[in-house]
Amino acid sequence: MHIINPRSFTGNSAWDALDIEQFENATVRLHWTDQPYKWHINDGPEVFAVMDGTVDMHVKQDGKENVFRLYIGDIFHAQSGDEHVAHPVGPARVLVIEKAGSI
Repeated sequence: MHIINPRSFTGNSAWDALDIEQFENATVRLHWTDQPYKWHINDGPEVFAVMDGTVDMHVKQDGKENVFRLYIGDIFHAQSGDEHVAHPVGPARVLVIEKAGSI
């Protein structure tokens, strides 16, 4: 049994992760970052929950880029094939649940 305080986790570099659990084909990871990720398309669904900080989630829909501001407690759910990139607004900690091995 573990209690994890996301606000106290800091990585050595952007998008460092604390692996919390892996079951069947999914991973649960707590990420720390202060830099944007990269545009990507997952090969399965992704659940992205903001634990600390603020994140601008950029998504491409129907050829247009939209930005959604996510605050503590907000959850972003991407289906397989959804193109997106997270841009933290300052340091942020996010819980990501996705298919094991996803980028």
